[in-house]
Parts: sequence; structure tokens; C-alpha cells
Amino acid sequence: MYKLLLSWRYLKSRYIALASIVSVTLGVATLIVVNSVMAGFSDEMHKRLHGILSDVVIRSHDLNGLPDPQWHMDEIQKLAGDQIEAMTAAIQIPAMINFRDNIQGQWITQPITLIGIDQQTYAGVSDFSEYLLHPDNRQQLDFLLKENDYGRGKKDRFPVSGWARRRVSAEWQTNAANAQTQQDGIDAADIPASPFPLVDDSGIEGQGETVEGLDNGVPGVPFQSVDEPELVFDPATEQHTGIVLGISICSVRGRDADGEVMDYYFALPGDDVKVTFPNTGQPPKAVSDSFTIVDFYESEMSEYDSSFAFVPLSKIQDLRGMVDIQSGVKSVSTIQLKLKEGADLNAVRDKLQARFPIQQFGYQIQTWRDMQGPLLAAVQLETTILNILLFLIIAVAGFGILATFFMIVVEKTRDVGILKSLGAPSGGVMSIFLGYGLSLGTVGSGVGLVLGLLFVDHINTIAGWIEQVTGQEVFDPTVYYFSQIPVIVNPVTCVWVVLGAIAIAVIASILPARKAAKLHPVEALRYE
Repeated sequence: MYKLLLSWRYLKSRYIALASIVSVTLGVATLIVVNSVMAGFSDEMHKRLHGILSDVVIRSHDLNGLPDPQWHMDEIQKLAGDQIEAMTAAIQIPAMINFRDNIQGQWITQPITLIGIDQQTYAGVSDFSEYLLHPDNRQQLDFLLKENDYGRGKKDRFPVSGWARRRVSAEWQTNAANAQTQQDGIDAADIPASPFPLVDDSGIEGQGETVEGLDNGVPGVPFQSVDEPELVFDPATEQHTGIVLGISICSVRGRDADGEVMDYYFALPGDDVKVTFPNTGQPPKAVSDSFTIVDFYESEMSEYDSSFAFVPLSKIQDLRGMVDIQSGVKSVSTIQLKLKEGADLNAVRDKLQARFPIQQFGYQIQTWRDMQGPLLAAVQLETTILNILLFLIIAVAGFGILATFFMIVVEKTRDVGILKSLGAPSGGVMSIFLGYGLSLGTVGSGVGLVLGLLFVDHINTIAGWIEQVTGQEVFDPTVYYFSQIPVIVNPVTCVWVVLGAIAIAVIASILPARKAAKLHPVEALRYE
């Protein structure tokens, strides 16, 4: 009992112990805050990566793609059907997009990743539909242009879009053409129809191809028979094949004159774009076609929002010539799987690799973690190193406890001698100082745990205070696409941090405690 009483008395009377407690408190609180924020960011990244990528992807790097996808799907179903929740086929190829800037009127060309998808099944293997802006497309994508309401719940986010924008644009172009002809002194009604009008290419086979010797005298213009009626494409009532663009492909985030964060759009739903990509010829040749933007894709991952574009799977297959001439079976470049909850991704991957060996088929079979392995490993390494560095704060507090205890042993030499002369064993004297160290660690880590959890709970409020004081935003919204700092408190991590801090405090008190325990009563009293 005397051991606990002396430990408590030393803890209350020694103000120098307060410095050690504060050091442990700050170290524990810092570790909890950093781990919670890192866990929040990591979880947010995992959700978005996994939401975009399917669980398992079978990819063919052959130019002609993966032939007869239905046969492959049947084989996969036989192999792991009890673990598969959804499956789809897709095509993913590099491409170039070209469109006119609505702001300055200049032409913009940039590389994209063009993905041909089956709109009926693609949303089943990922969270793709959740990232579309129009509510109808989030229910079921059909690649058809909608009326306005592309703001995703934010009415003022977009200018006029969809069919409303397309009708206004077509009317403006018509009025501009009429104004030009009147300026030139020509009645618009007297102008003959163009021999090469805009054509609705959504249902015409061979669009974009030329027939040698039958080019109507204009190289590169498809031949049209004089006996066939011209299909005049009316942009006010018709659209090209729909395309869903990553929102950052045709927009940029910046600030207006008042400093408010704004999104500037170079193109909007309802505008037309030109996409160019290679066909499957040897050597490959460039194939171009016009598409109408029907929606935007916003995953808030810049790597995907600035490069992904989605079009109907059949459209790419036809344009690229990914059709077997004899059988008429179309090929794809990837088959993507979503597994049931609790399924072992690595086990399914290994089964598929054994069924489709790379030496025979040449397929690359990966889980979503395999595809993002370097990024996930880098985040994990960063978290580990950061924890080690921050734990050194508690280690510094441990050295402070060590120095403090040595000083206390020197000051309390006479008291130790009296205790030992009264019959206190060496183990009892040692336990006094070990209990003192345990008390410092327990109090410091307990207060640090409370402060850390309070800080995490109000971290976004504190971030707002910092912004008001410094005049600088903690996270620039033109760079970061989240409005709040994500945090996740892991109870296991908190327990390990607290136990680690207590262990350091106890270990730091061992050497002073041993020195006190070894003091001889006569020598200790003679010291005074």
C-alpha cells in the first residue's frame, strides 16, 4: 500500500513530472490525429479506386482483342460462378478527342481513354452509375441526351445543358448563317442545298469510310447515290451516338473575380465532339466519328475524370472492325467481374490464371489491388514511416522521464535509505518508481487519447478557424475535390498507441528504479 501512496504523492508534488505528462499527451494526441486522418484518406481512396475498378479484370493486349467473349464468360461461370455477382465485357483503347471551346471558340485536342461498355451490365461490376450527373442515367444509362437537370442537385452548377442547349445552339447557327447570307446580298431561300449535308451516322454502315473511285469529286467525302434520298441531320432534333465524358476532360476548376471557386466548361451535354482512335488493321489506321455528349462522369479522382470517356460497346466494335468475318462474332478487350461479398479475390484470380494460362492465351488477369499495387503500397509505406517518426515524440518524452527519475532518485536518497532501514525490500523500492512511471504514462496517454479524439471530432471546425486566422485555405478546392477532411478512428490503433506510450514511460523508469533499489541503507543515510 505504501508503494501506491508514495507514487501518488510524487506525482502530485513534483511539478517537473508535468513536463513529462505533457510530452506523452502531445505524442499520443498527435499519433491519434494523424492515424485517423491517414485512415480517412486511405479509406476514401480505396472506396473510389474500388468503385471505379471491378474486382477482377481479364485483359487481352492483342490488337484484335479477346475473341468470342460469351464463350469466355461461360467458362468463367463454370469455374467460379458461385462467387461471381456480376460480369461484363468492355473495350478500352487510347484515343484523341477534339471539340470546340465554348469560351474562346478555339479547338481543343487531348488524349483520352475510350471505353466501350454494355450499358445494361457495366454498372453491375462497379459504382460507375453513381458517378454520372443526370439522375435518369444514374438509374439506367441509355446514351440518349436528356433535357436540362445535369446539376446533380445543384441548380446553379451548370449553364443550360442537354436538349435545351442543343436546340439553342442549332437555332443560333441557323440565324448566324442567315445573317451572313443577307449581309452578302443573297436570299437564304435561294441557296441550293449542300450536296454534302450533315448526315446522321448513328444508323449508317460504313460511316467515315470512302469508296475508291466514287468520291463525288471531293476526296474523303462518302459517295451518295443520286437515286437515294439525302438524310439531312438536324442537330436541333437529332443527336450522334452518345458519349459520357470525364468531367475534367472539358472543364477546369478555378476562381472568379470575387475569389469564389467556379467550374469553367469548354463543352457541355448537348455539344458534339470528334473522337479518333486506331482500328484493328495491320498497320492500324485512324478512325474518326462524331459523338454527342450526353452526360459527365465525376468520380473525384483526377486520374479518371480527366481521361475516361464511355461510349456504347457495339459502336466501337463496328468502327474498329472487331468482328470475325466468317462467324460474325464480335470481340472485346476486357472481361470484368464483380465478386460476392466475402469472396477471396486472390483465389478467384489464381483459378482464372490456371484456366487461361498466359503462355497459351496471353491474357493479363489481375485484381483491382494488383492494378493499383504501387499506389496502395506507397500509401501504406507513407503511413508506416509517419507513425515511426511520430512515435519518436513519445520516445523523447521517455528520455525526459528517465532524466526526471534520475534526479528524483538523487533527491530522495535519504528517503530511500529510511524506507530500506525500516524493512522495505529492494523490490518494493523499485516498484515505487516503476509505479511512478506507470502513473505518468497512464495519465499522459489518457489525456492525450481524450484530446486526440476531441481534435478528430472537430477537425473540420478547427480547419475553418485556421483558415479564418491565416486567410489561407487548408485544402484548396481547386485542387482537392472534397469539401471536408475525411477521418476514421480505429479503436485498435488507439489502444496500441496508448499501450505503447505507457510501455515507453515504464521502460524509461527501469534504470532509475534499479539504482534506487540497489542503494544500501547506511550509504543512503550517510549521503545526507
